[in-house]
Amino acid sequence: MRTGEIHRVTGETEVRVKLNLDGSGLCQVGTGVPFLDHMLHQIASHGLLDLEISAKGDTHIDDHHTNEDVGIAVGQALAQALAERRGIHRFGHFVAPLDEALVQVALDCSGRPHLSYGLQIPAQKIGSYDTELVKEFFAAVANNAGLTLHIRQLDGVNSHHIVEACFKAFARSLRLAVELDPRRAGTVPSSKGVLERAGS
Repeated sequence: MRTGEIHRVTGETEVRVKLNLDGSGLCQVGTGVPFLDHMLHQIASHGLLDLEISAKGDTHIDDHHTNEDVGIAVGQALAQALAERRGIHRFGHFVAPLDEALVQVALDCSGRPHLSYGLQIPAQKIGSYDTELVKEFFAAVANNAGLTLHIRQLDGVNSHHIVEACFKAFARSLRLAVELDPRRAGTVPSSKGVLERAGS
């Protein structure tokens, strides 16, 4: 089982994450940020990851610290589960439609963190969630998982649709990238014979 488990404590938040790359989409999350919970369910369901996430944070101030620290912990759990990244497909790409919205995600489990972010979200808030936090979440995940991550909005005017399509496209791209390739026979998917390890 390729799993990761992180317990992150700061002066602002306490976050626990359990992640199973070879799951079936089971999801049990409670972050205190309802819209983030909804998006984490998309990652589990469409990425076929099992996710258990609990977070307590200073949401009486705003959602920023909780959103970012959940992203950090998810990224660290991904890096832990991937370990040396042996046998994986490594690359993933998906274009997800949601009504009028269309979002493209391409990623590489390279060990080299990079985020290229191209969402143009009309609304400043979805419910109580600041839409600028979407970028912060994905930056935290990419930096801590060691992902090269490109997000492009191809169409869309409804803010909820745009963001949800993004999370679904990320989930499917991640699923493609981390699934085991039988032709790899457990080797590292790099001509160098090694991939960088996030956090090393």
